[in-house]
Amino acid sequence: MTRIAISTGHGLHIRGASGPSPWGLDEVNEARRVMPVLADYLQKAGHEVVLQFNDDVSTSQNENLERIVSAHNSAPSHDLDVSIHFNAYIETKSGMGCEVEYLSTQDLASRVSSAISKASGMINRGARYRTDLYFLNHTRAPAILLEIAFVDSETDAMLYQKYFDEICRAIARVGNKGRPEFYEWEGMASWFGGPDDDGVSPSEGLAFIYEVSDQPELFLAEQPPETSGLARRLDPNEHYLALRWDYDQTPRDMLLEKKALVRSPLTGKEFLAYPADWGPHVDTGRIADLSPKLLEDLGLETDDIVRVIFPAP
Repeated sequence: MTRIAISTGHGLHIRGASGPSPWGLDEVNEARRVMPVLADYLQKAGHEVVLQFNDDVSTSQNENLERIVSAHNSAPSHDLDVSIHFNAYIETKSGMGCEVEYLSTQDLASRVSSAISKASGMINRGARYRTDLYFLNHTRAPAILLEIAFVDSETDAMLYQKYFDEICRAIARVGNKGRPEFYEWEGMASWFGGPDDDGVSPSEGLAFIYEVSDQPELFLAEQPPETSGLARRLDPNEHYLALRWDYDQTPRDMLLEKKALVRSPLTGKEFLAYPADWGPHVDTGRIADLSPKLLEDLGLETDDIVRVIFPAP
C-alpha cells in the first residue's frame, strides 16, 4: 500500500491555463474534477490517500505555491506527493499530449505518462526531468506533477473528455513500484467455446484449466455428446474469454483467481468475465475471443473492438 497526498495546481483566485470556448479546458476546474475521482480509484486499488487539497485562499502566485507545499508537508506521513495540472502552448486542433514532471521519480513518472496515453489515445510526451518547479523542489516526499492534457489542443480536450474516467483509473492503477496493477488490451474480438464451436476439435482442452473443478462455474453439467475436451464443454451462456496471456505477468493461479473487465467502446457496455484459455492466434489479427453470450451482451459482432482490463479494477 502506498500513502499518497494529492493537490490541484494553482487555486481559486490564482487561475491556471485555459483554452478557447467552446471546447477549451480550464486548468483549475479540470484539476479539481480529476482529484476526487483519482483519489477514489487509488483507494479502490488499495492505496491510502492522506490529503486532497485545493487552494481557495491565496491571492498571489508565491503564496499559492507555498500554501500547496505546506499542505503536503503538513499531511500525515506518506510516500508520494502528486500535483494535478494541465498544460498549455498555443491554440491548435492537433494533439499535443500528456507528460509527467519529476525530480527523483523517473520510472514512476514514465509509467504514469504512458498509462494516461494508453487510456486516452493522447500523445505520450513521457517523463520530463524538471529542476525549476517549486512543488518538486520543496515537498518532503518524492513527487510527480501531472500534465494530463493541453487545455488549448482541441484533440487533447476531446480525448480527455471522452476518456476522463479511464484516465483517472489508469493513473491510479499504475502503482508506485513492482508489477503493474493491471494490464490492458484493445482490439478486435470473436467468439469461441461450447458445443457449437467447430473451430476447435471435439477433444481440444484449455490452456490453463485442466479439470472442470478448476473453474466449475464455466462448464456445462455434462460433456456434450461425441466430445471429450473442455473447450466444447464450456457453457456458451457464461461470460469468459481467451487472450494471449503472458504467464510471466499473469500466472496461472492469477488467471484462475481473478476476473477481467471486458468493455465495448462502441456500445459503452462492460461485463466481468473469467479467463478461460490462451488465444486467439496472432494471425487472426484479433486480441481476444469471447464467449457467445459475452459477445451478445456487449452488443457486438465478430471483429468489433473490445477493451480488456485484467485484473478487473
